[in-house]
Amino acid sequence: MSSVLITGASKGIGRATAVELARRGHRVIATARRPETLADLPVDQRLRLDVTVQESVDQAIQDAGDIDVLVSNAGETVRAPLESVPLSEVDRLFQLNTLGALRVAQGVLGAMHQRGSGRLVFVSSIQGRLVLPIIGPYGASKWALEALAETLAIETRHFGIKVSLVQPGPVSSGGAERAKVYLTENDPYLPLYEALQVLRGEAVTPEDVAVAVADTIEQPEPPLRVPVGAPARRVLQARKEAPESEPFLMAEINW
Repeated sequence: MSSVLITGASKGIGRATAVELARRGHRVIATARRPETLADLPVDQRLRLDVTVQESVDQAIQDAGDIDVLVSNAGETVRAPLESVPLSEVDRLFQLNTLGALRVAQGVLGAMHQRGSGRLVFVSSIQGRLVLPIIGPYGASKWALEALAETLAIETRHFGIKVSLVQPGPVSSGGAERAKVYLTENDPYLPLYEALQVLRGEAVTPEDVAVAVADTIEQPEPPLRVPVGAPARRVLQARKEAPESEPFLMAEINW
């Protein structure tokens, strides 16, 4: 069994993944900014880790010991039109969703390189391959994450390291409900925000994503991209087949 470090394990996908991997017999190192939120998880280690702080990353990796697999899951989202979203919020999302993921990956890659084996599994989103209005900052951070992960897949494969991106659509994890919303009562973009509900479709559960992550880890030759659930596979296939002459989903959004 593998030794797996999971970032953002306090709730949602990260928590479900910790439970699933522990159930399968893996050695799980669950991490979060507040390790007390991990107390009830059936894992081997519970560590403090803030992916936006280098010293925190270094300390957690040192305390974790050998790491065969990184599940890079920590992330957040916001709801705001690009015209008015605070740039500080865009910066925060990139620090957490993108640079944070790279920071932890850099921390574990040296030992994997020396050992000649390792897995990096990044929890991305279908929004790493398409865009949704009002969720643009999050999408941009995931597009950037996908570029970094695909580059890592090319750069590190020679050293026995395998990289995968897990891509769910809507997830019933509460993340969307917890998101900061930067829309006023009379905001001209409010009708567009309300129209987005028709695009959410069928949500998968955090446990569905956790199974996909665990299955990916246990595959001898995992794919680079792993869509989670039939709705995600359908929309990504539709995006692939859509013309490049206009924004994808333009016709579906009536506002």
